[in-house]
Amino acid sequence: MTLVAQLLLVLIGALLVTAVARSREIAAPLLLVLVGLIVSLIPGAAELYIDPELLLTVVLPPLLYAAALESSYLNFRKRIRPIVHHGVLQVVATAFVVGWISFTLIPELPLASAIVLGAVIAPPDAVTAAAIGRQLKLPRGIMTVLGGESLINDAAALTTYRMAIAAVAGSTPTLAQGLWAFALAVVAGIAVGLVMGVLAHIARTRVPDVQVATVLGVLVPFVAYLLAEELGGSGVLAVVTAGLYVGHHQPRARAAGRLQEHTVWASINLLLESLVFALIGLQLHKIIEEVNASGRNVAAVVVSALLILGAVIAFRVVWMFAANYLPGLSHLIRPSGARRGSVWRRTTVLSWTGMRGVVTLAAAGAIPYTTESGAPFPAREVIQLVAFVVTVGTILVQGTTLPLLIRKLGVSDPQESERDDHAEAEARRIATSAALEYLEGLTPSDLACDQKRFERVINRMRDLVEHQGQAAAEQVGRTPDERADTASRVFSELRRDLLEVERRAMADERDAGRLDDEVLRRVLRELDLQEAALDSSWRNR
Repeated sequence: MTLVAQLLLVLIGALLVTAVARSREIAAPLLLVLVGLIVSLIPGAAELYIDPELLLTVVLPPLLYAAALESSYLNFRKRIRPIVHHGVLQVVATAFVVGWISFTLIPELPLASAIVLGAVIAPPDAVTAAAIGRQLKLPRGIMTVLGGESLINDAAALTTYRMAIAAVAGSTPTLAQGLWAFALAVVAGIAVGLVMGVLAHIARTRVPDVQVATVLGVLVPFVAYLLAEELGGSGVLAVVTAGLYVGHHQPRARAAGRLQEHTVWASINLLLESLVFALIGLQLHKIIEEVNASGRNVAAVVVSALLILGAVIAFRVVWMFAANYLPGLSHLIRPSGARRGSVWRRTTVLSWTGMRGVVTLAAAGAIPYTTESGAPFPAREVIQLVAFVVTVGTILVQGTTLPLLIRKLGVSDPQESERDDHAEAEARRIATSAALEYLEGLTPSDLACDQKRFERVINRMRDLVEHQGQAAAEQVGRTPDERADTASRVFSELRRDLLEVERRAMADERDAGRLDDEVLRRVLRELDLQEAALDSSWRNR
């Protein structure tokens, strides 16, 4: 079977598993990894090998960009200190602490290779944790720190990883060279990201064809990543910076472009996440074969890997509690005004969100086979097996127990939903007032029509704006069941029924030969956009 056929088969299987997981309200990454593990152990199952560099340059950028687009730049900036503390300092500390523990536990693992291993498994991947957090409605502050950490920790880990690889491969970078490389990675990465973000925003607002602008937007993360890496910067930071900039300026983009981009990126995200977690499970058989081929004892390496897994989990727990309770650090993730009892609960949840993912496995697979002298890279297969055990272990241990932990501790902000409702009502009131004020300032010449037609149009538009504002106000403080009884809900349902009646009538005209398909498609698109607006409006209430 060719690689393309294998990849298509895995994609189809992964999407089916994801569909089952979503229908059962199970975290899809957990089920995908489990199914992948089972399939990899089936005798005769075909091996699917994808170049790790391909994962880092093709899969990682769009996943990071899609996450950054949905992140709040203002919330990110507000919590920049805890994000940097956990996304940079914790990652670097994890790399060296876990490296030293690995060097102690595995005799055949040189110290430099152990640091490579530490850097490989240092960055958590928040995809699983974020999915569970959204499902269980974690407070926004926790989600912001968790998401922000996952956006920048890859940059710190990959920089440490490359320095350690260089040390093993033959060169011996000094501390000054390491600091310079890190500074260059940060500055060049952010600069490239800003440039790409500005260019992407210009394309979204100036390119007249929405489809062309959307395709250009899809290219942004790949161009930003490759350009930054070429200039010595961090491709991860470039992608994240571009995504935050574009996401922050979304309100100034065209509505049609936003609708199309949202659908495109949601589809890309679903496809890549499903593929990545399926691939994680499918790697087991190949990694075990490589360890066996090296003559090492697989069972002994697995035992050491399980001990390292425990150390990785324990170090994050210690780090998170230290950051929240040690003098001088306690302000980092302690929300203002939070009760003392809620602080340790939030800290416990954050400390249990250290699942590893695609970056860990891709970095492990990208380790060169030989050093500059031509000798085999020391303990390469051991690093891969340990990285695999830690990745799968954190996903299965922490991922399966995180929902129970959140429910048991009751980590939520019961007032957050109420605050959001009132903030939304106030925002809609301001928007409605601005629209009515704009209408009052118009004259017949502004609309190029006579006085009678002008008054008729203005009155109809004023009624529509006032109705929308009143419908939004009806939703404040209501439960989902109560919202179903409001007049706006009835209006939306009736409007949806009428749109379906219009579609059927036009389809009948087409079937009777009185309407061309091209004309039908144009009108159907307009009706579909109206229904999408209804659905979006109702989901946001």
